[in-house]
Amino acid sequence: MLSDDPYPSQLILQVSGILNPKLTNESYFYLAGTFLFMVVLVALSALFSASENALFSLSGKDKEDLKENYSPVNQAILKLLSQPKKLLATILVGNNFVNVTFVIISSIWLESIFNLAVDPIFDFAIKVITVTFTLLLFGEVVPKVYAYGKNMAIARLMAFPLLFFHKLFAWLVIPMVKFTSLIDKRVRVHEHTVSADELTHAIDITSDKTTGQQEKEILKGIVNFGNKSVRQIMRGRVDVAALDADMPFGIMLKKVNELGYSRLPVYRETFDNIQGILYIKEVLPHLYEAENFNWQTLLKPAFFVPDNKRIDLLLSEFQEERMHMAIVVDEYGGKLGIVTMEDVLEEIFGEINDEFDEEPPNYSRIDHNKYVIEGKLLIMDFCKITGTDDNFFDNVKGSSETVGGMLMELAGRIPAAGETIKHGNFSFTIESVDNRRIKRIKADIT
Repeated sequence: MLSDDPYPSQLILQVSGILNPKLTNESYFYLAGTFLFMVVLVALSALFSASENALFSLSGKDKEDLKENYSPVNQAILKLLSQPKKLLATILVGNNFVNVTFVIISSIWLESIFNLAVDPIFDFAIKVITVTFTLLLFGEVVPKVYAYGKNMAIARLMAFPLLFFHKLFAWLVIPMVKFTSLIDKRVRVHEHTVSADELTHAIDITSDKTTGQQEKEILKGIVNFGNKSVRQIMRGRVDVAALDADMPFGIMLKKVNELGYSRLPVYRETFDNIQGILYIKEVLPHLYEAENFNWQTLLKPAFFVPDNKRIDLLLSEFQEERMHMAIVVDEYGGKLGIVTMEDVLEEIFGEINDEFDEEPPNYSRIDHNKYVIEGKLLIMDFCKITGTDDNFFDNVKGSSETVGGMLMELAGRIPAAGETIKHGNFSFTIESVDNRRIKRIKADIT
């Protein structure tokens, strides 16, 4: 027999105990109004979430466009972005206020509809899962994904509302920003700094079989790049090819042809008196000039750098000044040698040779543990050749950067030919020496 009740489904649910038995027809108007209010809260949560992604994803070009195209809304966006911490705090406070309100209202609304005391599992499923799913999906995930594609439109939409909320929540936002700034300072003071050695070790242990040795060396070069000084990579003055400013034009051309370099420093009397840099391309139009041609007028100003400058900063200066060569000076203004762009890049990519490089290597390998090396070979290059830690000779090399200079530091004098100097598992035998420096060494690793 058919029921006369106009709400048969409601009776069935009430009998089963799922719906609240106290529901009346008047309750539905209250529940409908509350539901609409909940929809508004979810929409507000979505706008707050979308505005966070939209504003913080604006590119530098977007900000430049906002500055160029003056309008009240553009100025409002720029004002918000000028204080990113306050902006983020305002968005988070507003979003959390809306979310908490939604959770409270939705819990009351669900309790008004359902008899949640029937089953604890049902209570958990309705209150926690449904509410959380609704907030995450419609209040966080969907608006944030949408904001990436429409960041400028959403930024313009929310600019004035966020300024309003910033003033509304100022009593809470300002203390929060000050407190987080204090924590940020404390964390920065105590944060752990990863050393270059730790990063180098990490490269070794994380590289797999598909990572080539050259790739690993390049990564290690990048890691250690900022820790090296100009003094460690420069070419010493005794090995620098340079021109005397008093040379006649014909002799200068012959010297340039013999040396084969594209740039040469020019000095007068001694290398400490650098006059400038001669670019060989500037000489080419004057090849057939008379012997008395004043070639010194072709010199370009020299670029000087201190020997303790980090090579990463030197690379930046080379790029800014559009230079490829610099004269290295010590603290007293003495000229120590030269450093080139090629020297800097070799610290990352390894030895760079072109078709004109015919300089013989500074070492030769006799067998697995024996080498014959030039005294001018850099200590860091010797360590690379022998697979030794870069810091192995730090406590004995003093201010020297070459193997020959280090051995003089160890001996306390210029050692004689045939003399053997030992350090750790290394045995160095002097093979050739003059009254100024060590020329050739035999190195044995025991």
